Amino acid sequence: MTVPCRVVASEDEKLPIKMLNDRLLVRIPEKDGERLSTGGILIPATAQISKRLVWAEVVAVGQNVRSAEIGDRVLFSPDDRYEVEVGGSDYIMLRERDIHAVAASRIETNTGLYL
Repeated sequence: MTVPCRVVASEDEKLPIKMLNDRLLVRIPEKDGERLSTGGILIPATAQISKRLVWAEVVAVGQNVRSAEIGDRVLFSPDDRYEVEVGGSDYIMLRERDIHAVAASRIETNTGLYL
């Protein structure tokens, strides 16, 4: 009779992560600290603007996500986020319903808005 052995991964080992259901893992670009207004005024990262939405890049999606793919940019409210650290990098976990817009080259629309 053989006894199945259990292998416990150490903290140093990296394990693959699978996103579940309608969850997205996104990364906010580091350059989003300071902004330049259309008039050329530099707005520091410390300036508070109430209810300002944020753009982020999708790095992983769950199997039930239909509107975004890896590499897309998504628009969401910073109030609807959960921060997580994976492999020493900070990411944000979102639900698909918390996304307000998706920007990708594959999307064909005639809204007149382009990033």
